[in-house]
Formats: sequence, structure tokens, C-alpha cells
Amino acid sequence: MPLASLDMSDAKVRATYNDIPVYEFEETAWTTPPDLSDARVALVTTAGLRTDGVVMWSNQDQSFTVIPQGEKHLTFSHRSQNFDRSGFNADVNVVLPMDRLDEMASDATIGSVASRHISFMGAQGDHTLATMRLDTGPAAAQILKDDGVDVVLLTPV
Repeated sequence: MPLASLDMSDAKVRATYNDIPVYEFEETAWTTPPDLSDARVALVTTAGLRTDGVVMWSNQDQSFTVIPQGEKHLTFSHRSQNFDRSGFNADVNVVLPMDRLDEMASDATIGSVASRHISFMGAQGDHTLATMRLDTGPAAAQILKDDGVDVVLLTPV
């Protein structure tokens, strides 16, 4: 079905998704990070960014894209057509503030910037997020852990 024929109005989306229960964790994970001036910081976004030129994520795709620090060839491939893309089109830092992290590292506000960042596609119909919770989320976390990341800045889109 062509996207233009889908009713994706705000009212329709709210009526469809507003009362869906979400997964609740029994425990809240927490690790005390070092001071920001000593911390290695990475970004995780739900903007659905791609580095491979794919125009749109597949429906229910809970995988992720690894984005090298400084990568400028990004495609805003978010599945939902309701998202206003004008901010991203004007400045990628709206959804993935890599330049801001570089500035913060330059002035020693943070210790360093991770070499890799992560992008998931945020519009998910499966609100249990089982694949993200049990598979791709831990895999993404391992990539960041292997890079020595202490702090993750989440930019939900």
C-alpha cells in the first residue's frame, strides 16, 4: 500500500497507539558514571538514521545502525511519516548532536567522544520490544562498552 494512501493523521495514530501497554522492567539498571569531564560519551538515537542509503526501515525492524563519529552521510529513514524532518534537514545535530559532543570534548566538559554511535528506528508496533530488550539492545550496548563508553546521551525522536 503506498504511504500516501495510509491514514497517518495525529488523531488516527493516537487512537491506535495511545492505550497500548508498554513493557515494564522489574529493576532499573544503574551504574554510577565517572565525572563528565572524565567520561567517554556516545549517542543513541531513535531517529532511524541509516548510513547505507536505505530510504525507510522495514516495518517492525528492531535492528540498529552503527554510526561512526563524524559521519556526515546519513539518511533520516524513520518509518513514521508523521515525523517532521525539517530539523534534521537543516542540521543533523537536532537528532544526533555529534558536533556538540566534539565541542564539549574540546572544552573538556566531557572526557572524550565515542568512535561509534547507535541509531534505532523508534516507531515500533511491537511495544514489548522483545528483540531490542533481549537481542539488539544488548548487542548495541556491547559495541559501546567495547569502545569504552561511560555515558550515553539518548536522543529520542
